Amino acid sequence: MLTVASLTRSQLQTRLAGHGLAVRTGPFTSLIRSPIAYIADGIALLYGDYPLEDAQGFADFHVHLRRSGGVRRWYRPQVHFDVDGLVPFEPLPEAHAFPMLEWALNWCISTRAHAFLMIHAAVVERNGLAVMLPAPPGSGKSTLCAALVSRGWRLLSDELALFRPHDGALVPVPRPVSLKNRSIEVIRDFAPDAVLSQPVSNTTKGTVAHLKAPSASVARAHETTRAAWIVFPKYEAGAATELTPIARARAFLRVADNAFNYSQLGALGFDTLAGIIEQCDSYDFRYSDLDQAMEAFAALEPPR
Repeated sequence: MLTVASLTRSQLQTRLAGHGLAVRTGPFTSLIRSPIAYIADGIALLYGDYPLEDAQGFADFHVHLRRSGGVRRWYRPQVHFDVDGLVPFEPLPEAHAFPMLEWALNWCISTRAHAFLMIHAAVVERNGLAVMLPAPPGSGKSTLCAALVSRGWRLLSDELALFRPHDGALVPVPRPVSLKNRSIEVIRDFAPDAVLSQPVSNTTKGTVAHLKAPSASVARAHETTRAAWIVFPKYEAGAATELTPIARARAFLRVADNAFNYSQLGALGFDTLAGIIEQCDSYDFRYSDLDQAMEAFAALEPPR
């Protein structure tokens, strides 16, 4: 199996600028086209372990990031994103091209992958049992996820929990973990060997950097698993580490609030989510210290 790392930098850039680079991430193949060096830089650094697919074959998403034309090419150059001819985002400064690629891939999945029940959540797994971390932006979800994978938990996703409706299995889609603002330095200090992209400042989400997914997680992207815990994280400066059980009915409503397509799936979405809630223990989790957070997760007891 060829991976992105098997390409030289010149071959990578030629593919991106030509027919495209077909990359497999979990159940999806994305055909990425772009002449922009920031895109090639990010893919070379963070996607080396991912399988290459035939650029002439089937792709779930045809993603194109291009430069502005005309005078914009020289004055404050911008990057434009389109997928299958649609232009869902406003252009951004060209220096934001790699974060835009990551947001674009998330958008493609969250708006099109309705074969799954999709929850806005990070997911990590250890010993065959997965923790789902649904949370809004600013809750510390990605920081916690990055810390857990740096301590040996398998990364299934930083953004998208994908549940197969017919059996409730969690389908991995491990991609780089998005870190913002102060979280970047927190993870640099917590995991000094972690590979992070160069921070990009002044994006719509502040300063953004991406953590490379562990190679072992990418290699096991075909292995489904089952959710055992649902943990709603909340970082609060100075807070004691606290794991508080939540009743199943309340957990159901909160997970549904974080779903991308619960309503679209109708009865199938209800039945799938009900099955997930039934098999999981659910908690609110407050934390301010990552070492204590790691201890709390390591001590989680399997549901009875």
